[in-house]
Amino acid sequence: MAQVIFESIKHVNEFGSDYWTARELANALEYVDYRNFIKVVSKAKEACKNSGQDIHNHFVDINDMVEVGSGAKREVEDVLLSRYACYLIIQNSDPAKEIVALGQAYFAIQTRRQEMSDQLAEDQMRLKLRDEVKKHNVSLAEAADNAGVKSFAVFQNFGYMGLYGGLKAQDIHDRKKLKKSQKILDHMGSEELAANLFRATQADAKLRRENIHGEYLANITHHEVGKRVRKTIADLGGTMPEDLPIPDAITKAKKRIENSESKKKIDS
Repeated sequence: MAQVIFESIKHVNEFGSDYWTARELANALEYVDYRNFIKVVSKAKEACKNSGQDIHNHFVDINDMVEVGSGAKREVEDVLLSRYACYLIIQNSDPAKEIVALGQAYFAIQTRRQEMSDQLAEDQMRLKLRDEVKKHNVSLAEAADNAGVKSFAVFQNFGYMGLYGGLKAQDIHDRKKLKKSQKILDHMGSEELAANLFRATQADAKLRRENIHGEYLANITHHEVGKRVRKTIADLGGTMPEDLPIPDAITKAKKRIENSESKKKIDS
């Protein structure tokens, strides 16, 4: 019953993301007075903020035109809601209503499924980018060698210092609280890996394109490329790589993907 009710009022935007509207959800939850429901929405927004989430990613205030009879229309306020927003709203709704209890179960399950789906997508992206970084580091090492670099480790540190605001590989390793045997690239999320892939590919291309020779010039070039990537992130309003979340080992991401694929085979 709950699935039918809440699925029937679900919308999908142009990006393929599910969303609901506050007015339709209010009707589904049997709120006669929309003004009372808005109070619940406000509580949900506060809960969203307290959970560390950006409210605007889950609650979007809009003005919509609705028919009021005889073809006439008037403008009304509404809110576009993510699945997580609906979950928070129902958590703050009247628990005495049967539909609210059903909604709590529905959105709890759906939110968990979405989290698992998002995790799997992140795992797949991490694996792909980690493989790309590995390949391009081989090419970068070759370009550095052709430029006269004697210590690739030192050369790499210049790139890291540019991208990570002065941090060397060991500093990044310590910041991630990794064991001696663990590699920093295996504990980077997709966003951090993408920044490092951009650094590696652009440093490689610049060394070759400008035919740079000499270890000093090669190191400085790598540092400058790292700095420019960092500036691009800042200009876009992104999070600096050293401040990004630290995921679990990439081996665990690979295991989750394998488990998911095995489950699909069993289900089919």
